[in-house]
Amino acid sequence: MHPLSQQVLRTDVAGMPLEWIDFQDAVRVYHLGQVAYSCGVPLYRIRGGYNAISGLRSVIEVNSIIATVGDHAFIKAREHYVPPLSNPALFARDAHLCMYCGTRFPAHDLSRDHITPLSKGGTDTWMNVVTACKRCNNHKAGATPEAAGMTLIAVPFTPTHAEYVYLQGRRVLADQMEFLLAHFPRSSPLHKRLSRKI
Repeated sequence: MHPLSQQVLRTDVAGMPLEWIDFQDAVRVYHLGQVAYSCGVPLYRIRGGYNAISGLRSVIEVNSIIATVGDHAFIKAREHYVPPLSNPALFARDAHLCMYCGTRFPAHDLSRDHITPLSKGGTDTWMNVVTACKRCNNHKAGATPEAAGMTLIAVPFTPTHAEYVYLQGRRVLADQMEFLLAHFPRSSPLHKRLSRKI
């Protein structure tokens, strides 16, 4: 893994998770003076140019979690936020498990299954889709789970914004995961699964 590939968790000034940013975007918000505070572990020490007058070299230290100013419109909209549905986020929500046979698969062996098929009036929404291996999805075909004699091993749910931020992360560090978990609803199915990782 490239040493500068670790994502930084960006939050608003109230500490609500907003998104993942790379080291270049993190340095940019530090340089623009938009960082209110930082926490988590130090990730990067980025060295810039030398000051012509003082001869000193600029250095920006980037932590794993940074709070930034200026996201008030997003904060208001977040209350009714429904994250976009994508296969990578869906597979992450379901821990890369087939929700029918319970087996864990790599992403290329998984598919999006509509619990109530689209052909029967189902919708392409978080509450009507689950991760399924291709074999189970082919077996279920255009039927409901009941009609196909199949049982779901977990109930689908729509992720909150904080949960969705987690699902979008690559290589989430322990301090970032602990921070995100504190923003998940108490009833989140992700609590049990993720608390084993920290």
